Amino acid sequence: MSQDLNPQLNWLDALRFNDEGLIPAIAQDVETGVILMQAWMNRESLMQTVETGRAVYWSRSRQRLWRKGEASGHEQLVRAVRTDCDGDAILILVEQQGGIPCHTGRSTCFFYALIGEHWSAVEPVLKDPKDIYQ
Repeated sequence: MSQDLNPQLNWLDALRFNDEGLIPAIAQDVETGVILMQAWMNRESLMQTVETGRAVYWSRSRQRLWRKGEASGHEQLVRAVRTDCDGDAILILVEQQGGIPCHTGRSTCFFYALIGEHWSAVEPVLKDPKDIYQ
């Protein structure tokens, strides 16, 4: 059985990070409600996100902080930060700059749909990634 979040603790200490010190973070468009992406945060990236008002994630592949938009210019301006009842996931309500959160040039990273027994891209590419990451 899960344990409810302890609101008496410091906000950061109340969260449950995994064994690698990470917590899943979901970015959702504050205006449309569309789920834009899922990434990972550690304590430092979450603190920087709250302090700066801009989404900062932990890149597992690069093993470093990743400021969303640092290469593309497509920053995420944070409007609210929430957690679930267990304190083991983060929801960030953002204003997506440039309208393209996905490195594939789409308006969401969740663009594959299960159709029959195969995954198919169902969202269009808005901008060629070669034109985003130069």
